[in-house]
Amino acid sequence: MQPTTLTETIQNVALELLKQSPEGLRYSELARQILAKDPLRFKPNTISGSIWDLDKQYHEIVYKPSRGLFRLLEYKPADTISEKEQPKDSGQTDTAIVKFKEYEFYTPFADWLKNELEEVTHAIHLGGNTFRDKWGTPDVIGKSESRRSDIIKGATEIVSAEIKTDTSQLITAFGQACAYKLFSHKAYLVVPRQSQNEELSRLDSLCQIFGIGLVTFDGTSSELPDFRILVRAVRHEPDLFYTNKYMTIIEKELFS
Repeated sequence: MQPTTLTETIQNVALELLKQSPEGLRYSELARQILAKDPLRFKPNTISGSIWDLDKQYHEIVYKPSRGLFRLLEYKPADTISEKEQPKDSGQTDTAIVKFKEYEFYTPFADWLKNELEEVTHAIHLGGNTFRDKWGTPDVIGKSESRRSDIIKGATEIVSAEIKTDTSQLITAFGQACAYKLFSHKAYLVVPRQSQNEELSRLDSLCQIFGIGLVTFDGTSSELPDFRILVRAVRHEPDLFYTNKYMTIIEKELFS
C-alpha cells in the first residue's frame, strides 16, 4: 500500500533504514538519516512526531532492545544464542577494534582530558600494575588544581580513567571504573564507538546511575581517536586514606 500522508512516508523511510541496520539505530541517528533522505520535504519536528513511538505503531515488526534504540524484530537474537555468538555481519565488528593496543590510546586521551574536556590541569598515563593492588590501576590519571590567576581557588581533585579496546570486556571495565571512585573525585570509562549499540546503551544508563563518566572513541584509529563525551562524570568525595595511599606512589610524576 502506498503511503497517503507525510507521516506514513517518513515511517516507511524509517523502516527501510532499519532494514539496512541489523544492529538497529538510535532515535537521533534514525532521525538524522531520515532528514538526509529529503531535507526539503522532511522537517525535524515532523520526523520526531512520526517515529518517536515507531515500536508501538509497528509493534509487529519493530522493537526496542534498549532505551532509545529501534531494531527490526527479524534481527532480534534468538534466546538461546548469546551476544558473543551472534554473527558479525552488521558492520559493527570487533576485528578492527583490536588492531590497536590499549596503551596507544593512553596519551591521546590524557591530552583530550586536559585540553578539550578541561577536567584536569595535568594528566599522565599509567596502566600495568603501578598501584600494585588487585583493585587495579587507572590507565590515565590526572589532577585538577586551581591556577594562580583564579580568584576563587578550590581543592585538588583526582580524575581517573579506564580505557578498553576489547569490546568483550566492557562490563569488567565498568567495574574497574567504579573501583577508581575509591580514591578519585571523578572516574571515566572510555570504550570504542564500534561497540554493540545495546552494550553502549546499558553502559550509558549504568554510568548515569553510578556517576561514572562515559566517553567513546574510534577504535580503528589511534592517531585520530575522536573522543566524544556521552556522560559527564559526577564529582564525589573519595576516601582520602586511599587517595593519599595511591597518590604517594605517583607523587613525583603527577605532582612535581
